[in-house]
Amino acid sequence: MRISRRDFLKTGAVTGALAGIGGLPLLAERGTASDLVTLGKSGVKVSRLAFGTGSDNGLVQQAVGQEGFTRLVRHAYDRGIRFFETAESYATPQMLGIALKGVPRDTYQLMTKVTTEDEGDPQKKLDQLRRDCNTDYFDIMLLHYQHKGTWPVDSERWQGAILEAQHRKTILTHGASVHGLPALRQVPRNKWLDVAMIRVNHKGTMMDNENDEWDVPGDVGEVVTHIRDSRSAGMGVISMKLIGAGAFTSRADRQKAMRFAFRNADVDCVTVGFKSTAEIDEAIDNVNLAFA
Repeated sequence: MRISRRDFLKTGAVTGALAGIGGLPLLAERGTASDLVTLGKSGVKVSRLAFGTGSDNGLVQQAVGQEGFTRLVRHAYDRGIRFFETAESYATPQMLGIALKGVPRDTYQLMTKVTTEDEGDPQKKLDQLRRDCNTDYFDIMLLHYQHKGTWPVDSERWQGAILEAQHRKTILTHGASVHGLPALRQVPRNKWLDVAMIRVNHKGTMMDNENDEWDVPGDVGEVVTHIRDSRSAGMGVISMKLIGAGAFTSRADRQKAMRFAFRNADVDCVTVGFKSTAEIDEAIDNVNLAFA
């Protein structure tokens, strides 16, 4: 078959262009709420959006009742949310265990937080938390509410207990939930941490400030710097207080908060507390829009 010189040159140009981009996709993939992302060096993969159960310490979720709560959890699961989180101090651990009963354990990730002010036996406490959630293991265990600059030393016996449980494979990875700038400043250089749970939103509402005061705006710039430094150190970062503990009543603000968390603060995933299926659907849409 004969080919003109012009067609030959066109073909060569296209071939050269394709060779130039190597293995890159022609169209960038868009992220979604149900994407599984790896939390840094922990190796644990979670959905980009987590189902939070700690609104007003879980009282908001408790108010819908077990049947309603189970319906919410299953709705989130059906929509691709595979990351569920609770805490010892919430009203929801046992409710979450019931809601997830019968769901294959290897199809979702479970995180809880242990209160470190307790003077009791850490191993007994960790075992009790597993019984409360009706699970053989936790994917992630966090030290809850670390709010002092001295927390890495203050919580040493709990850190050791968690590492022992991790050796027994009843915990897969670990981290801390931090509050206030003095506590947050210890995170990026902390070698024990694999995962950090950090408050972040675009307005600084209910975020970290010098004295961890709820009614004082947080220092958004410093918080974002610590998040990026933590990720550079290999940690996975989970955003909390994304909608200012419910303070953002407009959807526009909630969308801005979601976009800020992923595009500006560079977190791995976010957790949001829900009390209705409509809130779950909106949060999924907001994550998807943040990557659109």
